[in-house]
Amino acid sequence: MTYRTIELEILRYQPETDTEPRFQEYCVPCEEDWVVLDAVNYVKDHLDSTLSYRWSCHMAVCGSCGMMIDGEPKLACKTFVRDLPARKIRIEPLANFPIERDLVVGMDDFMEKLQRVKPYIIRDQQRPLADGEYLQTPAQLAKFKQYTLCINCCCCYAACPEYALRSEFIGPAALALAHRYNQDSRDHGAREREDIVASDEGIWDCSFADACSQVCPKHVDPAGAIQQMKVGATVSWYQERLGLRKKTGAENK
Repeated sequence: MTYRTIELEILRYQPETDTEPRFQEYCVPCEEDWVVLDAVNYVKDHLDSTLSYRWSCHMAVCGSCGMMIDGEPKLACKTFVRDLPARKIRIEPLANFPIERDLVVGMDDFMEKLQRVKPYIIRDQQRPLADGEYLQTPAQLAKFKQYTLCINCCCCYAACPEYALRSEFIGPAALALAHRYNQDSRDHGAREREDIVASDEGIWDCSFADACSQVCPKHVDPAGAIQQMKVGATVSWYQERLGLRKKTGAENK
């Protein structure tokens, strides 16, 4: 079996003893097919059991293992060691979030913003279950399917220059999810989301740097979703002032 010895330079922070974060180095014998998460797990299992970080599925599905790897936000379970040319790999917690311990960041701000965009189907009137399910055509599904792929890894927030400068910004993932439901033919909640989505801290705070879409491990393209919402909000603004806007989101589907 082929091994490649690498150095992991991992940011450590233990709030009960450390006044500020520090880096600690570990030598790890990596197998050819290892991802960065395998190397970090080796440190945890064999070198330093005090290391704290999040991970779960090891399949790029749960979004738990988002980290800064050599300065870029990535999923540790999707980043192969063999694709990183340097012998030393620097691993840090996701940028733009408060560090709680080592590679673990606080996600409270993101979770609060996610709730504010109401990421669920809102109906004007609920139909009795006896009436059956809400059917959609393939074309209706295609309008929003791409945005359902988000795994809330928050790599987009770590890459976003707007969120780095202005924490009030709702951010890429939450806005893309709002767009997902606004595009869903079963949803009538676009008006309810409008106050937050079309606010200054919403879509208009985005300068379209496109960094969020560049780092998204699931190719959701939140930057594209935000630009689509800007167009939609502009059209709605003119329609409302011309008296052309319909009453509900359902009528606009």
